[in-house]
Amino acid sequence: MNAFLLGVIVTTSLVAALLFLKCWRRTRDFLFLAFAIAFAVEAVNRFAILMLRPGEEGAPSLYPLRLLTFILILAAIVKKSTGERRS
Repeated sequence: MNAFLLGVIVTTSLVAALLFLKCWRRTRDFLFLAFAIAFAVEAVNRFAILMLRPGEEGAPSLYPLRLLTFILILAAIVKKSTGERRS
């Protein structure tokens, strides 16, 4: 059952990444690109868990990759909120 649910997470993460990439191509807004990259990395992360270590989702060796995606999203949000204001 865990393998099935990890497969669902991988698939939905890839779909979300593609949707954000589509929005980025239309608007060229870095926030959409950051979310697309983050979801793609999350899909790769979950696929690696599925293939290499099923059931060890909380392994400390996976934290740096997750931290990287959260920092990327946070940086994109900060960049978006401190960017130029249009009057």
